[in-house]
Amino acid sequence: MRVLVISPEAAVFDGEAESVVAPAYDGDVGILPRHAPFMTILGEGILSVRHGGQTSRFRVQGGFLQVVSNTVRVVAEHVQGETNAA
Repeated sequence: MRVLVISPEAAVFDGEAESVVAPAYDGDVGILPRHAPFMTILGEGILSVRHGGQTSRFRVQGGFLQVVSNTVRVVAEHVQGETNAA
């Protein structure tokens, strides 16, 4: 699935991924390929994007997550840094 992570300043991730775990306003949500259409408001926490044997992590706050047509869009009010871990 394609994943886009967008902040007010720039697109911070745009690529294919195997999974996404995001901090929704009422708890974490997990997204896998071919997920049903879905939309939620983001809370504050760590967004994890698993891709190509790596995991990119971003601290996000506010905004929303949308899943449509095997594409996940994360539009966050604040996105901080990225760390990669195997």
